[in-house]
Amino acid sequence: MFGLELWQFIAAFGVTLFAGFVKGALGFAMPMVMISAFGSMMAAPVALAAMILPTLFTNIQQALRDGVAPAVASTRKFRLHIGMVALFICVSAGFATIIPQWMMYALLGAPITAFAIWQLSGRPLVLNLHHQKRAEAVSGMIGGLYGGVSGIWGPPLIVYLLSIGIDKREQVRVQGVVFLIGAVVLTVAHLFSGVLNAQTLPLSAVLCIPAFAGMKLGFALQDRLDVAQFRRWTLVLLILTGLNLIRRAFEIWSL
Repeated sequence: MFGLELWQFIAAFGVTLFAGFVKGALGFAMPMVMISAFGSMMAAPVALAAMILPTLFTNIQQALRDGVAPAVASTRKFRLHIGMVALFICVSAGFATIIPQWMMYALLGAPITAFAIWQLSGRPLVLNLHHQKRAEAVSGMIGGLYGGVSGIWGPPLIVYLLSIGIDKREQVRVQGVVFLIGAVVLTVAHLFSGVLNAQTLPLSAVLCIPAFAGMKLGFALQDRLDVAQFRRWTLVLLILTGLNLIRRAFEIWSL
């Protein structure tokens, strides 16, 4: 079924439903949940392809939840980060089958885990106003480099947004806008790289169904979370994500 055994397809369907719920509740982590789980049950290029269309279309849903005008305003406000993500996804996409996956997972997972633990310890990192533009550009570059190779470009943005302390609704909207633009670039890049092809494209399209269902459930939870709860659960999810990426790096390295 779509190039997978039946158990693989059922597992992928369930993982995507859960990933959509998490994204709906906290505004991110769909690619991270999907790629970390898919990587254990299918080849890396297939795993990357499978999460591309669900990521693309749920980001449209998230970015436009508050309407077109707020989404446009967020795009203008964070245009530097967006530009860097788009540029560096294109730069790194061609290396998706060359760079060792364990290395990318480790280099992404370790700093994310350290940052989130530091924030939860009660010692928040707040950026000086004079350094925000520099941090915005650097976080975009890092996100784009990782995004083209692994399909994961969200954590550097989350770290940046938490560091500048914007409110919950704007954070989720900004994440949706930035992730959407990155997802469009990633989709186009991997249509050319061959990762999205006649075999993997139908699988990715079908997985949009559980992704949308999960998002609807997650939105309902997000609306119930206050700012403190939202921030705390965001950091907890970052820690779990980082640790899972580190685990995956060791798993691949030991093979």
